[in-house]
Amino acid sequence: MPVDIRVPSLGESVVEATIGRWLKHEGDTVNQGEALVELETDKVNMEVGADQSGVLQKIVKREGDTVAVGEVLGVIAESSQAPAAQAGDGQKIPSEQLQSEPVTSERQKVSTGQLPPTTRASDGQRPPSPLARRIASEYNVDLSQVKGTSPHGRVTKDDVIGYMEQHVQNTAPSQRVAQPDKASAPPPVQTTTTSADQVIVTPLAAPRGREERIRLSRRRQTIAQRLVEAQHSAAMLTTFNEIDMSAVMEVRSRRRDTFKERHNVSLGFMSFFTKAVVGALKAFPRLNAEIQGNEMVLKRYYDIGIAVGAEEGL
Repeated sequence: MPVDIRVPSLGESVVEATIGRWLKHEGDTVNQGEALVELETDKVNMEVGADQSGVLQKIVKREGDTVAVGEVLGVIAESSQAPAAQAGDGQKIPSEQLQSEPVTSERQKVSTGQLPPTTRASDGQRPPSPLARRIASEYNVDLSQVKGTSPHGRVTKDDVIGYMEQHVQNTAPSQRVAQPDKASAPPPVQTTTTSADQVIVTPLAAPRGREERIRLSRRRQTIAQRLVEAQHSAAMLTTFNEIDMSAVMEVRSRRRDTFKERHNVSLGFMSFFTKAVVGALKAFPRLNAEIQGNEMVLKRYYDIGIAVGAEEGL
């Protein structure tokens, strides 16, 4: 008998959630208690598990949809019901074919290496946790190489992070990946030093686009909203830090006349400040972003404005 997958109670004062992502696809075999879908709320993210073993027959709500408590997310059918539903038009499939075809297909996938690492677990071993799979996907980690330390050998977030730390320590610096987040990483550059104070930076590849949009989870949206509200109600403080500018002043005094002759503009300190800011934004690209609605917009260009204090104001 088919069983509905419903949104469980989300906690006090939480009445709706957003579907973060489905961990299973239609037609996948699921075990009782296995996580099927991730839900995002204003307070916490949670997983909805399967109430019975069977086949995920239908997905009713898609990723990004807003759902209420008790709403149907999908349908789980018993394993014996799935082939009959797929046959359709009254066609009967021989029982020998039903038993042999899936096994043959799976054997072919194993022999050709088409199965993902997460599905190569033994019957007694639980699949990696959703968070572990997400981290492994973002950092290109082969989960088949990660040993689970939890009961039943399940790979968790800590196992993946520990494997990454050990792998980085045992890898030569030239083989390490500088930024695992390919979407937000700045384009690689080639630096050529020609003198003590002149550095030429040559981009090796043009950026794929000027902006990238990333959907915010419900929790991130709430955090962003609370921070904006805090700007209107909390005291805002300014931090002052002293730095040694003697090296910059030495370069400026040495290059001042040449710069003036070449560009017909005086070489001030703002150029050095701007270069430092751009370098910091390249190192930390998420600081060069803004919130638009329910999306975070990562910018691959740099629009710098510097205010100057005066008696009349900025």
